[in-house]
Amino acid sequence: MKHQYIERNTRQVNTEQLYGNQAVQFLYSSIREQSPWLFRRLTSARVSRFLSYMNYCGILTDRMKDYLNLQLTLNINAGECVDPPDKMYSLRKIFERKIRYWQCRPMPNDPRAIVSPADSRVLFGSFAETSSIFIKGKFFDYEEMLGLNKKTWLAAFRDGDFAIFRLTPEKYHYNHTPVAGKVIDFYPISGSYHACNPNAVVSVVTPYSKNKRVVTIIDTNVDGGSHAGIVAMIEVVALMIGDIVQCYSENEYDNPLSVGTGMFIKKGMPKSLFRPGSSTVVLIFQKDRVRLADDITANMFYQDAESILSLGFDKSLVETDVKVRSYIGSAYEHKGSS
Repeated sequence: MKHQYIERNTRQVNTEQLYGNQAVQFLYSSIREQSPWLFRRLTSARVSRFLSYMNYCGILTDRMKDYLNLQLTLNINAGECVDPPDKMYSLRKIFERKIRYWQCRPMPNDPRAIVSPADSRVLFGSFAETSSIFIKGKFFDYEEMLGLNKKTWLAAFRDGDFAIFRLTPEKYHYNHTPVAGKVIDFYPISGSYHACNPNAVVSVVTPYSKNKRVVTIIDTNVDGGSHAGIVAMIEVVALMIGDIVQCYSENEYDNPLSVGTGMFIKKGMPKSLFRPGSSTVVLIFQKDRVRLADDITANMFYQDAESILSLGFDKSLVETDVKVRSYIGSAYEHKGSS
């Protein structure tokens, strides 16, 4: 079936080209069912690194010499890019391109606004059964996602809301900070390298909580913060994504810093880079601390768009295409501690 999404600015329904979809379907049906041992090997770090090298650095790149044509095929807006088109002469340079986000990705002025961490396709969800967007357990295991031993954060985010931002290969691959606040925890979690393609997600391998990922916990209830309580930003690797490079910068992309506990981060700044390719960012919010954008919530239930996720989970789940640093929610007025 087709996988469609809604373009936020125009409300147009578009059909996504799922790159490598046949391979993903073969991997997550035939191989997974008939040869579990081989499936585990194919989603391991070693195989993922090898496939990444072959696609982005190795012999397969020799077949794609015309990078200017490739940029047109991927519909990359050269006017947004820091480097001119002839400087993006490899797949890696195309995927790791920098953009003039300070000009082409405007950010709302409201200090309580929460912004998209990526150029991506987004879905909202909730862990609270009383919520209209309750989809607990469909995309990831809650305890596993944050870390089974992270009792403080498991308690803090209980019955909260979340947002899933899925990057596709043609997207800009830097992730930006969705809120302002103080980093109070930062930790990696080891895992597999499953694909994050919709067909892989509905195969119930819950890749977001099975894959290698980096968790950043941000306290926004500080001076200069977004006052949205505690927010978790989880960057998830995928098949052929070898690394998540932390490179926070407050001056365009200059003087990048590794993110760590105790650091204050401003909203909308470059934070990390998926190297190479595309993957997923998940934001988790505390209960009753954030109002998620009405238009994105409404789009999820749009009946005239076909979605693999809707079919696979038997619930209307239509993604909205959003730009990095665009509004996706706002903090509620809240009295008391976080």
